[in-house]
Amino acid sequence: MISRKSVITFGMVAIPIAMYTTTQDNDIHFNQLHMEDNSRVRYKKTCAHCGKEITAKDIVKGFEYDEDKYVVVTDDEIEKIKTEKEKSIQILHFAQLNQISPVYYDKTYQAAPEAGGEKAFELLRSSLMAEQKIAIGKTVMGTNDTLMAIIPREDGILVSTMFYADDIKGIQKQYTKPEVSEQELNMAKTLINSMDTPFDPEKYKDEYQTRLRELIEMKISGKEVVATEPDSKGKVIDLMDALKASVEKAKKDRESA
Repeated sequence: MISRKSVITFGMVAIPIAMYTTTQDNDIHFNQLHMEDNSRVRYKKTCAHCGKEITAKDIVKGFEYDEDKYVVVTDDEIEKIKTEKEKSIQILHFAQLNQISPVYYDKTYQAAPEAGGEKAFELLRSSLMAEQKIAIGKTVMGTNDTLMAIIPREDGILVSTMFYADDIKGIQKQYTKPEVSEQELNMAKTLINSMDTPFDPEKYKDEYQTRLRELIEMKISGKEVVATEPDSKGKVIDLMDALKASVEKAKKDRESA
């Protein structure tokens, strides 16, 4: 589904694009029910002045400039103050692909060229891939001046909205780094290398959601919900013993695979 259309601009080059959402919500969602009779709990929007129930078409945006005094601003008026530059994604500069911490990335979109922009789109993608760089740009989304990263991939371009520095919290709890022996470090490296496989997103499933669906089906059919068996394996306390046991398990898992 197209989320929005825009134009990527850098220098004198303009690339018309469509941005598509990259994720979907597959989670199970529960409704709130009244405990006494299992009826749905409804929330109604009402006017604070007259008490009348209102719908979405009756609602406008208002800014409170003084106590209980509002000025109404329409979507058309908000759109009118946008400059042409703000309607496009203006590339500000380029940066190394691995330079930006993932904490700055927010929501990601898949970008695709619109008619007439295919060659410029591919030129941007391939040159960014060759230089291992990303583009940092800005645009206005809704009422926010939004920072964006334009990220090249083998099969296209991703556009990720970004947080500003002011939005990012510092590390909340520092820790004193204990000494790690060379033997422990080498064993940890061995474990990492023994578990090193290419990332394949198809391998990973939301197993808890699957069990949650099974629970719902059991409840619908009137079956009793039985607790899962606790893990009976003893915990390995010593760090080196834990690393060695983990390496052995990783080897066995790889051999069986």
